Amino acid sequence: MTRRRAFGDGPSVSLFTLGTMRALTSKVQMLSVLRSAHLAGINHVETAPAYGPAETFLGQALRQLDREEATPAEGSWIITSKLLPGQPLDQARRALEASLKRLGRPRLDNLAIHGINREEHLHWAVSGDGAALIDWALASGKVGQVGFTSHGSSALIQRAIHTNRFRFCGLHLHLLDPQHLPLMMEALSRQMGVLAISPADKGGRLQAPSDQLINDCTPFTPLALAYRFLLAAGVSTLTVGAEKPTDLNLANALANQDGPLEEQEAKVLARLEALRRERLGLEFCGQCRACLPCPQAVPIPELLRLRNLTLGHDLREFAEERYNLIGRAGHWWETVKADACAQCGDCLPRCPYHLPIPSLLRDTHHRLAAAPRRRLWG
Repeated sequence: MTRRRAFGDGPSVSLFTLGTMRALTSKVQMLSVLRSAHLAGINHVETAPAYGPAETFLGQALRQLDREEATPAEGSWIITSKLLPGQPLDQARRALEASLKRLGRPRLDNLAIHGINREEHLHWAVSGDGAALIDWALASGKVGQVGFTSHGSSALIQRAIHTNRFRFCGLHLHLLDPQHLPLMMEALSRQMGVLAISPADKGGRLQAPSDQLINDCTPFTPLALAYRFLLAAGVSTLTVGAEKPTDLNLANALANQDGPLEEQEAKVLARLEALRRERLGLEFCGQCRACLPCPQAVPIPELLRLRNLTLGHDLREFAEERYNLIGRAGHWWETVKADACAQCGDCLPRCPYHLPIPSLLRDTHHRLAAAPRRRLWG
């Protein structure tokens, strides 16, 4: 029996979740990855109207597998879809109804407010039209439970957790960026489900790592180590955005590997940290965030994290991609680049590492500024 973990007040979910934002070419493609998910023991699928035709293709694929009786051992798929915040109540109701129609389902197991990234998004969900939508969706039986995803600040995410309005959350949780792990633990302590958003791609493009990171993680692959790190930490489930069936091979191999870290895994994790510090030397940013707030709103820790990864594990392609997305993704990502630093020195006395932050920001911009790239969706 494939391992399952509690997910808020809803049905238990597989250790891995099929993310549908990459299987957008055709219903045939979606069916192929859904078949592979079934073979890997996955019972949880996440989608969203913002992912183009994903809901439509998923609904068609689900109906086909239902006809073939190729369903999870529990008898049914657990579906999570999302709804963007800020919509008037009537519009939001229509959006939810449209999602159910595309999916061919009378109800959603899980509805996530898609991107509580700003204060106004949280207000909408707990006091505005979003609160009315949530009440209606739960009372009508159209939704089993409501959660949220967030690309926002740790303080905002914590406030969302503390509202007691949500029963699960989707957070950016990564091997090479563990800043949100305390939030994960807080959510779990409240019996909320926690879904790790894009632990591979946003975690450093670990599906296509640098040669240096591969060597640093030996004898494990970077992605396997990242998955085991998060599972051992207690996350409810990890998303895998599959484009083809083989993208789920590792999820299949690790479908029951939810125990504590083994001794060798722990040693390699310690080695990763040591190598990163050694390569950065006196320029290593420990991500304490004491440098904030910046008078120019420069997101210093995030920018120096990208520099850490570039110099620490040669993840230049990932760092360039993320850096050049700044200012182009609205509230889904940072908006201020390193070249906005005014060299005021306000951050310098607060840094416990005594880093020359303005010069490091200047170096970060010089290393990573490049031609911008298109986002995957939106």
